[in-house]
Amino acid sequence: MTIKYKVNQAITAAQFIELLSKTTLGARRPIQDVETVETMLKYANLLITAWQGEQLVGVARSVTDFAFCCYLSDLAVDEAVQASGIGKTLIRMTKEALQPKCSLILLSAPQAVNYYPKVGFTQHNSAWVLTNIEDLT
Repeated sequence: MTIKYKVNQAITAAQFIELLSKTTLGARRPIQDVETVETMLKYANLLITAWQGEQLVGVARSVTDFAFCCYLSDLAVDEAVQASGIGKTLIRMTKEALQPKCSLILLSAPQAVNYYPKVGFTQHNSAWVLTNIEDLT
């Protein structure tokens, strides 16, 4: 299996949705809302993709300042090619695109909780999420 990786190669919402639907991440992303997915892609400022021929098989989509922190908001690898090193390569290429002291931060999908320690991440116990403005007191 030959995989080619690309940095900041634009992908379409349809390609991203197709890939997400082949992963457990698809259940937690708005794949029925094309406009939201298009906006997710538009404002990500670091996108690493993995290709098997013309087929998109992996994505690392991040928002970053490149110096202090990088939020790896989506790491998705087609389940048909998981466990072949694609995810680890996407993470490595993301980190290599950053300045050396820049931290790579992510929120794990429940099914991937055991994956991240295996590839070198350490767990941080004080992450917080605010989804609804009405919850702000």
